[in-house]
Amino acid sequence: MRQKDSVERNRRHFLRVAGAAATLAALGSLSFAANAAQRKLKIGIIGSGRVGGTLGGIWAKAGHEVMFSSLDLEHDKALAASTGHGAKAGSARDAAAYGEVLLMAVPYRALPQLGKELAERIKGKVVIDACNPFPNRDGEIANWAREKGAGLASAELLPGARLVRAFNAIGAGRLPEFASRRGETGMPLAGDDKDAVAIASGLIRDIGLEPVLIGTLAKGKYLMPGTPLAGERSAEEIRKIAATLN
Repeated sequence: MRQKDSVERNRRHFLRVAGAAATLAALGSLSFAANAAQRKLKIGIIGSGRVGGTLGGIWAKAGHEVMFSSLDLEHDKALAASTGHGAKAGSARDAAAYGEVLLMAVPYRALPQLGKELAERIKGKVVIDACNPFPNRDGEIANWAREKGAGLASAELLPGARLVRAFNAIGAGRLPEFASRRGETGMPLAGDDKDAVAIASGLIRDIGLEPVLIGTLAKGKYLMPGTPLAGERSAEEIRKIAATLN
């Protein structure tokens, strides 16, 4: 009987220890996400055109450390110099290694090759996907992505990344205006990783927009021009539209 009681006590002790360890691990993960959402981050910009260049510039002015990259290093050096605030320039591989968070803002047709070239450098990192598949520009891969859903397609092309889809539905030219009207306009986003969503949400607020999670990456198909969520809307309007989408 004493041996049976001892076994039961040991079992209960093990369950308490295991439960405490699981709780601490969960709290540690939440703490990291909360801290990352508030502190200044290193951001690698892969694709420094209108979207990437604009967002990188705003984030740099907000105190984040930014590295621009594209197929034109001289353009990126000039952009970094004009941005100031310690902005840097490098290759896509440099930016992927540099950033704690990455912004993908390239033509959709470039994602398959970037996914292969940067596989080890994007693994486990938060990657904000601002890419939209346009058949006239990107060819057959755009048709495939639209049929599959852009969120799920990007996740397949960038395996291992903690993907969040955002900055797909508002034109880049309007982005600098939102800081002066902070919180008036919403930014829909989609993602499966709640910690990654929290980090992306902090960066969206730094732009002056209010993040609105519309669902998992499967809902990412609605975050592009020509869908009901495209254009500028309040956070409440976005929530109402998102509730009607399958």
